[in-house]
Amino acid sequence: MQNFDNTQAGAGPKTARDPSYERLAPGSFESVRHFYPRVLNAQIHPMARFFLSLGNDRIVTRYCHLNPRVDPLALSDILAYQPRYFRWAGSDLLHVTTEGGNRKMVVIETNSCPSGQKSMPLYEENEEQGSYSINLKRCFMPMLSKKRRGLEGGLAVIYDKNLMEASGYASALADLADEPVHLVEFPDGAENPRARFVDGVLEIRDDQDEWRPIRSAFRYVTQRPWNRIPVHTKTQILNPVISCLAGGRNKSIGAKAYEFYNAELAPTGLRIYTPETHWDVSLAEVPLWVAKLGGLAVIKVPYANAGQGVYTITSPEELAAFTKLEHRYDRFVVQSLIGNSNWSSTTPQGRLFHVGTIPNKRRMSYVADLRVMVSGGADGYRPLVLYARRARRPLVNSLGEYSSWDMLGTNLSVRAEDGGWGSDTNRLLLVDRKDFNSLGLGLDSLIEAYIQSVLAAVAIDRMAKRLMSSKGTLRRRLFRSLNDDEALIGEIVK
Repeated sequence: MQNFDNTQAGAGPKTARDPSYERLAPGSFESVRHFYPRVLNAQIHPMARFFLSLGNDRIVTRYCHLNPRVDPLALSDILAYQPRYFRWAGSDLLHVTTEGGNRKMVVIETNSCPSGQKSMPLYEENEEQGSYSINLKRCFMPMLSKKRRGLEGGLAVIYDKNLMEASGYASALADLADEPVHLVEFPDGAENPRARFVDGVLEIRDDQDEWRPIRSAFRYVTQRPWNRIPVHTKTQILNPVISCLAGGRNKSIGAKAYEFYNAELAPTGLRIYTPETHWDVSLAEVPLWVAKLGGLAVIKVPYANAGQGVYTITSPEELAAFTKLEHRYDRFVVQSLIGNSNWSSTTPQGRLFHVGTIPNKRRMSYVADLRVMVSGGADGYRPLVLYARRARRPLVNSLGEYSSWDMLGTNLSVRAEDGGWGSDTNRLLLVDRKDFNSLGLGLDSLIEAYIQSVLAAVAIDRMAKRLMSSKGTLRRRLFRSLNDDEALIGEIVK
């Protein structure tokens, strides 16, 4: 059966241990520490490399040639969009098709502070820092040139999971800034934290137990970051927490951001493709929406991540098990389920089902998602990282042989009993010469996935702008009207 132990996603046990701290100096970057072992010797696939070499102008020309109803000037403007808050984003997409054979890339969710650097083969073999450095140059370093009056202090990378990538960013930042960088663990529920905010300024506790102010910080805090990082800070933070609340870690408002932006995009011929989505669903209403979707659905805790708080429903037993669980939050997101051609949710737009991986020698095909990470700067958005993940079990024609989660769940993160995180790398698919061909993706699919990722990021950044006042504070009345979940609102620190 499905792993129904994910409910308290992001909660984690209280921990009395001292969070980790390091001070990384320039020249400290070590590839073996910041990439998965199999990535170190991987060679990027020629098609993936060629895609990353394309400029936005060529991408627009190709996409509009295949989609003549799309306004090329509008698409060019979107790819050149300069984000204010959501400068670093990663979308998870599914390669799906209709019963009529119409394929497309569908956005499942978009993440702020996304993982992926440790899974990306080098674009240039002699550039050992890969896209760690590229991301910092595009998104973070321009922030350092805009010094805030009266704000002094050092640089830091704060994180709650994924030490491999957090330390990679810290070492790369030390080289780019030519100064030491504090690498500080900032977990949810720490009894003796190493990071705090005093009057909007981030302070970190170093190895001498001295509190030091930070002028700019790169954030890899992903588990409910709003319960310990203020929306408005004097310390410059990438990405700021508003990018999470506006959709980067909030699936409910993210879905609304997509819908609002789709309405504006209608005259351009562009659209963010998502499963049919119903938000602000109470626990009592969940069975009604599942029934509307033909008894097949995906239920999501809107504010969880890393594959936690996601439940695939394909039987009355799975639905009953979900409704009996205790839940931290009051509202849920219910989406149509994309499965096999014999079992997928029924929607007014028809049914979607997975294209899946190329069948292996045992003729088994697996569900796989594609992560597309993008970074935005003065020249707009650009693709940064690509990788894929497959499900544990093959996608079969009839339900019952495997649990639905084993056939459909792709996230690699694994929660340990002590509250830490691990990763099931056996299911990781690289964009290298060995793995990429199994995905069955062509260049045009990569282009479409990139455009969908940018559209989603722009939608969330625009929502973030709406939610922030002219003074840089959260417009709480508007936020509550969009996301009236008392449990969530009570977590947001001022």
